[in-house]
Amino acid sequence: MSIVEFRQYTLRPGARETLIELFEREFVTGQQAAGITVGGRFRDLDDPARFVWLRGFPDMRRRRLALEAFYTGPVWRRHRDAANATMLDSDDVLLLRGPGFTADPGLREVSATVCHPSDTRSFDTYAAQHLTPTHALHSTEHAENDYPLLPVRTGEDARLWFGQAEPPPWPTRRLRLEPVTG
Repeated sequence: MSIVEFRQYTLRPGARETLIELFEREFVTGQQAAGITVGGRFRDLDDPARFVWLRGFPDMRRRRLALEAFYTGPVWRRHRDAANATMLDSDDVLLLRGPGFTADPGLREVSATVCHPSDTRSFDTYAAQHLTPTHALHSTEHAENDYPLLPVRTGEDARLWFGQAEPPPWPTRRLRLEPVTG
C-alpha cells in the first residue's frame, strides 16, 4: 500500500480540455521525474467542469520530497500560470492509503465511489462481502499533511473504490469517469 492523493479539480467553463492537454504534455512526465507516480486521469461525465486524477508516493516522507521537487522545479514554474488559469478550485483532495488506480486501456467509463462509513468495523464486513482487489480500495491516511502548500481534506474518514459494487449503507458519492488516454 502507498500514499495516494485523489484530486478533484473544478475548472473554469470550457477549460477542461485545455488543462488535460497541458497535463498530458507536461505534467505527467514532469511529476514522474520528481518521483511521483501519476495514476488515472479522468473527465467527470456528469460535470464538464471537473477533472479527476490520482497520484501516488511510497510514503509520506517521499511525498513531501517529491512535491517539493516538482513544485519548485522547472516544469511547474514554466506552466503553472497556464494551469492555474483553468482552475476555480484545486483543493478537493483526499489523502489516502491504497494501491492507486489506472483504468485498463480501452475502458470508456469507470465508476468511483467515495464513502464515509460511520463504523469502520461494519465497513470492513461490507468490503469483505462486496469488494474485490480489482476495486482498488483506498482509505483515509490520517497522517498530517506535511506539504501544506497543497491542502487536503481533513477531519473525515473516507473510503474510495473503483468499479461497480452493491451500494453500502453509508453516505456515498458515485462518480462516472471517462479515462483520459495519454
